[in-house]
This record gives sequence, structure tokens and C-alpha cells, in this order.
Amino acid sequence: MFSTALVLTILPLLAVANPQYNYPPNPAPATTNNAAAAVPTAPPSTPGQVNIEVAAGGNFVFSPANVTAPNGTLVTFFFPNAGLTHSVTQGDFSNPCEPIAAQNGQNGFDSGLQEGVQFTLNVTNDQIPIYFFCKQQTHCGLGMVGTINAPSTGNTFDAWQAAAIKVGSSEPVLQDNGFVSGGIGAVATAAPTTSSGSGSSGSSGSGATSGAAGLGVSSVIATVFGVALAMVFSA
Repeated sequence: MFSTALVLTILPLLAVANPQYNYPPNPAPATTNNAAAAVPTAPPSTPGQVNIEVAAGGNFVFSPANVTAPNGTLVTFFFPNAGLTHSVTQGDFSNPCEPIAAQNGQNGFDSGLQEGVQFTLNVTNDQIPIYFFCKQQTHCGLGMVGTINAPSTGNTFDAWQAAAIKVGSSEPVLQDNGFVSGGIGAVATAAPTTSSGSGSSGSSGSGATSGAAGLGVSSVIATVFGVALAMVFSA
């Protein structure tokens, strides 16, 4: 009688000590992959290096959209990987939303429609205002334009953007021929490169700690259960 009572007393304690004893395991909590959905942000600019975010915040803008960069400055554009391509295409102030025509045998730069890449220009003549835009259909007409070394009066960034918005839905559909090297006032010598990122999620350590804790609890339960059985059979 004492042995049966002892077993009946210990079994509920084991169930409490280990919720998985005699019960199905609880489902794992739902998780979301925020890292994959996050839009990359351009790092802060430094002397000799200007960083511009393409489609900042998921909007049809460059950020910053108007920069000053002396000769030798590298200007890098960071494209998001959000399922929509954009471009950095050199334009002409007098013909917004259209690629600049070649001058003295030199064509303008064009990143081509891209996503998840970085595209870099090297400023070669800081006395020439550089106007650029996104050639994805409708984006320029929505104001997705930018400038490098634009003047503070006359053909300013604000005037360039206003001219693009005025084009609006009349924006021409431009064919994408991919990366085009060259440039007037700033030169692109290399095609866009894939942005790098860390793939570490940091979850392995947490899982290992939880597993170790579970093993410790299981060991204690096994010991208690063994003592209980020994008492039962010795009675």
C-alpha cells in the first residue's frame, strides 16, 4: 500500500517538473525574419566618400539627393533588395527624365536597373553639375532624381526635381541596356557589385543553452524516478 501511494505521489511531481512528461510538446513560438525584410541603409559619408541610399525608406527618392563632392570623391549608391529595381542614370537638366547625350565623344553613366547592389562614381570635374535620375518607369516623373555639385541658383536641385515632376506621367519609357561605363563630370568605371552582409542570426548559442538546461532537468527527473522505483521494489 505504501509503495503504491508513493508512486501515485511522485508521478504528478514528475509531470510538473517536466511539462513534456505525458503531454505533447508545446509548439515553437512563431518568428519573423525581420533581417530579410529590412531595407539596407547607406553608412554615413566620410571625407572623400559620399554614400547615397537609393529608394530610402521605400520611397521614390535618393537620400541625400543633393550633395557636394570635390574632385577625387567617390560617390557610392546603395540599392535596396526589395523586389523593385532602380537605376542611377545621368541626365540633362534641359531634358529631364532622359539620358544625357554624349559630349565630345563621352557618354553619360548608367547603373542599369538594379537591386541589392552598390554603384560607385568617381568625381572628375567638380565644376560640372551632375544631374541623375531613376529610369524605372514613372519613377523620375515622381521626383526620384538627384544632383552632385549643383549650383545654389539657377539650375539647382530643386529646379531639377520640379522639372522632373512636371514631366509626370509623360515620362518616356527607357530601354534598359544594363551598366554603361563613363560619365561627364563623374565617371563609373566598374559595374555595380553585390552588397555584402552578415548572415549570422545568433540563434545557435541560445538553442544550445536551452538544450543544456533541458538535459539538466531531465537528469534530475531521471534520478528522482530511479530513487522512487528503488523504494517501491525494496518495500
